[in-house]
Amino acid sequence: MLEQGGNIEEAAQYNDPVTGLFFMRVQFACDGKDAASLKASVAELADQYQMQWSLHSKAERIKTVIMVSKEGHCLNDLLFRWKSGLLPIEIKAIISNHREFYQLAASYNIPFHHIPVTAATKAQAEERQYEIIEEEGAELVVLARYMQVLSNDLCKKLSGRAINIHHSFLPSFKGAKPYYQAHDRGVKLIGATAHYVTADLDEGPIIEQDVARADHTDTVEDLTARGRDTESQVLARAVKWHSERRVILNGHKTVVFR
Repeated sequence: MLEQGGNIEEAAQYNDPVTGLFFMRVQFACDGKDAASLKASVAELADQYQMQWSLHSKAERIKTVIMVSKEGHCLNDLLFRWKSGLLPIEIKAIISNHREFYQLAASYNIPFHHIPVTAATKAQAEERQYEIIEEEGAELVVLARYMQVLSNDLCKKLSGRAINIHHSFLPSFKGAKPYYQAHDRGVKLIGATAHYVTADLDEGPIIEQDVARADHTDTVEDLTARGRDTESQVLARAVKWHSERRVILNGHKTVVFR
């Protein structure tokens, strides 16, 4: 930074005591320097210390594709935050296996792709989904309550760039109505987890989690509403941190410089 005339605006680091790996995120201003010369300078240093590194402009907006099914709370929240300038992303398309959110996408001038998925058409559907993701140049795919299990092949293709949201009390309460099961068991905490998508269902590296209190007076509707709020907030934070390059994979875990 000194040699390039840069000014460090933000810096965070972490040394993993188990693996011995060192992680660092630096945000800096470097007026008058082009990206090519900066990358060449960093590359020389990185080779010397066998570093894995990347360099990005803060002004970049991450090209994003959102996948959704019938529940729109996370989609609505992401769209509002994006339109309000709160997320450094550029939403290129919305993909759904249902038609429910066609008008919502149209109101934001976002292309909407309805791709039905059945057991017989799953392979062809995923092929078309991936074509759209690649055509849009998407660096991030957000599963905003997309209720189809991705194939191992698609999970591998999207490794490190697909984020999913699910109830944190899964897999204890599996199935289509986890809040009914939670209510029946009288849970005192409900929550949500945002994680990277892997071939192991709901077991990818965790980016963010949160919980909300519950008690005996709560109805199923209360739990559902509170759970949806938590899911939306957790997913939004995960998308924001990923898009700001604050998340680094560390094996099956993540380092998050919030």
